[in-house]
Amino acid sequence: VLESGNQWLQENTGKPVLGVLPYLHNLHIEAEDALSAMPEKDLDGQQSIRIVVPVLSRIANHTDFDPLRMHPQVEFVFVRLDENIPACDLIILPGSKNVRQDLALLRENKWPEAIAQHCRYGGKLMGICAGLQMLGKNIKDPQGLEGPKGTSEGLAYFPYETTLHEHKQLKQVSAVFCDQPLVKACGYEIHAGVTTNIPSSRALLKSSENKFDGMISEDGQIMATYFHGIFDHPEACEYLLSWAGLNTIEVYDYRKIQEQSLDLLADTLEQHLDPSLIEMIINQSI
Repeated sequence: VLESGNQWLQENTGKPVLGVLPYLHNLHIEAEDALSAMPEKDLDGQQSIRIVVPVLSRIANHTDFDPLRMHPQVEFVFVRLDENIPACDLIILPGSKNVRQDLALLRENKWPEAIAQHCRYGGKLMGICAGLQMLGKNIKDPQGLEGPKGTSEGLAYFPYETTLHEHKQLKQVSAVFCDQPLVKACGYEIHAGVTTNIPSSRALLKSSENKFDGMISEDGQIMATYFHGIFDHPEACEYLLSWAGLNTIEVYDYRKIQEQSLDLLADTLEQHLDPSLIEMIINQSI
């Protein structure tokens, strides 16, 4: 049906038409920067929890939350800083490309007061990467890497301190939860901050090299980690949802969904595009 249009395009632009891709339903490919929409979920008739994440002005690694957004028992809500925070079971402070500025914006919009009230009512609180740094005593930027040189007071839920360094840490990581050594967590770290004064007795995760990550409060209500992608793996996700208050959890393998989507996309490309023409274009560019 579209062949005549393909021929017209090729004749009038002088560029080869590789093919036409159909619209793919139920395809999940992680977004790069934009907060992509997710399909609506019907949570009626089953146990569920509500999780809230603030949309920081320079939010980073928001795909950390795709497994939660897609989980059949999670009502996930991204909340703009100037919006009212709905009642929820868990608030997660996400990653940021400028942690001190986003912390200042949280304060301008009265999020610390709302978080404190949430905790007083028994709600859970979690920080990931920049969120971990925000939950500590202070964040120092002596070189002015993310803005003016200086120190910002953290939310002080934990005793540790963070100093921003020019060299960014980037590595894949795996560990087990300190209180559940049979539950494995995997992910990656990407951050400029070096966090010190985390007592190993309150660490959240421990690697096979006896290195510790993150922290959990003595009452078990607040936790923090540098691990991005910690919700991707079924065991860790189940552990964290149980901690957040979900009693009966449906097994959900986000990694399997990812693989299925990538396979679907690859099969579609192979079926509808001309691979020999693509190979020729690549060879010419080289």
